[in-house]
Amino acid sequence: MIKVVTFPELAQARKALPEPVGLVPTMGYLHEGHLALVRAARGDCASVVVSIFVNPTQFTPQEDLASYPRNLARDLRMLENECVALVWMPLVEEMYPPGYQTWVNVEDVSQPLEGQMRPGHFRGVTTVVAKLFNAVRPQKAYFGQKDAQQVVVIRQMVRDLNFPLEIVVCPTVREPDGLAMSSRNSYLSPQERQAAAVLYRALSRAAQAFAAGERDAETLRCILRDTIQEEPLARLQYASCAHPETLGELEGEVGETGLLSLAVYIGKTRLIDNIAIGG
Repeated sequence: MIKVVTFPELAQARKALPEPVGLVPTMGYLHEGHLALVRAARGDCASVVVSIFVNPTQFTPQEDLASYPRNLARDLRMLENECVALVWMPLVEEMYPPGYQTWVNVEDVSQPLEGQMRPGHFRGVTTVVAKLFNAVRPQKAYFGQKDAQQVVVIRQMVRDLNFPLEIVVCPTVREPDGLAMSSRNSYLSPQERQAAAVLYRALSRAAQAFAAGERDAETLRCILRDTIQEEPLARLQYASCAHPETLGELEGEVGETGLLSLAVYIGKTRLIDNIAIGG
């Protein structure tokens, strides 16, 4: 497994990789969700590249950049075991050198949900992902369904900027009680970890109601809100029933498909999750 830091090192190592190349962008502190992306890439591609970069521009000033969990030695051991060809670990000053002033901003689909709650977040995401795509030049890039809005935003960017690659979306990997795997789960105390299962419980109840014939969008949102309120340690930030491509909130009857999503604080830890319905 080759390990590189700088753009020149990456360019040199990239020349030797058998094609096609699959890219798995990460912020490190890897878990089974990340490894599922790596395995999907390995199944599709001759070479797998993983990037590890805690991207400061996607954190708002009030968020957890300084305390975001990191364990690079552990990450590298895990990736070596998965037969990854190349790991790129750029430094902040490499990605955003002095005088940096160019940003990629996807408009409409970045505005609701996470975009409303975390101003500037998606500008940071799309900018860094565009830089990753330009530098690695993969044929495929792998993302998890857990970050459903991120997937919509990145797909829009890829279409609009004509990136010559395919975005592959892999299912959310969950703990036995349904909690979506996330690096931020490490912040939870044992009591909070137990309480965090309420996110999947809420989404499942709403999805089951839809499967049983409930089509009113506001009723589905009420199921999400009411279930979260049953958990004393949970504080709801938003409950959404949206169009899966535009991410606009649905009103009245839900059509054939929709996206149920939540952002919830469990103690001080902010968690997100979603389930697609219909289709």
